[in-house]
Amino acid sequence: MRIIFSRKGFDSASGGCPSPIVDGVPVPLPIPTRQPTTTSYGELVGDYAALVSDLTGRRYNATSACHLDPDIDRSCLPRRVGWRGALGQAGAALSHLENQGVTTGDTFIFWGSYRDAIKQSGQWIFIGPTIHLVFGWLQVGEYHRLGSDGSYLLATHPWLTDHPHVRPGWGEANGIFIATDSLSAPGLGVSLPGWGVLKRGYQLSIPGRNPSVWNAPSWLNPVVGGVGMSFHPMGRWSADGAVRCVGRGQEFVADIRDDRHIGDWLTAVLEGSR
Repeated sequence: MRIIFSRKGFDSASGGCPSPIVDGVPVPLPIPTRQPTTTSYGELVGDYAALVSDLTGRRYNATSACHLDPDIDRSCLPRRVGWRGALGQAGAALSHLENQGVTTGDTFIFWGSYRDAIKQSGQWIFIGPTIHLVFGWLQVGEYHRLGSDGSYLLATHPWLTDHPHVRPGWGEANGIFIATDSLSAPGLGVSLPGWGVLKRGYQLSIPGRNPSVWNAPSWLNPVVGGVGMSFHPMGRWSADGAVRCVGRGQEFVADIRDDRHIGDWLTAVLEGSR
């Protein structure tokens, strides 16, 4: 089994600011896009359009196109019967996942840059520091290499109609990972669907340090016998449990080799879904 630490949502490069935490709940903002999509911020259910507009200084608004991916929150849009969470990926990032052997049964842990936000005088503003936070998950039940036009998949998966990666207009390196019905892992102590978002995020950043310095569990930290993860050579890890996360890159793959300690860690992370 592999765990993929998957960077998604707004940050300084994509969107220009972190995603907000509102009343303790992480709100993952889909990134703005010029790629194929059928969705704008104003079509998303909730306060997405106002949050995006206020927090980016009106750089984006309700009519701006967004890339709703990973699509793991049932409440974001009206859903067709049979809808399940799905993640699309393309280009070099998809090639990396394929080269790492990511397949059915592997689990994406979605994280991003977050900052507390409050409404003041009718406008959303940020307060407090930026942190890296886990906001959701998806365990792979199916993988489809779509190519430049993935619309053929709608014949068997019509509930994917809103997903951007089944639109025509991509390069040949374009694929989609579809969630399994229920999450499973050695030693897992919670019963959950194969995808979802957290009501309380799980903080990766070590408090008081740069947000890119994470508290790494022992099963992950190679300095103390853990498995490590792609793009992070030994020099980025410390015996005190810290890892310096690389500045760019989307998909960091860890092959856990059925280590039962992963169940304890996943349970702690996903308790925030309740």
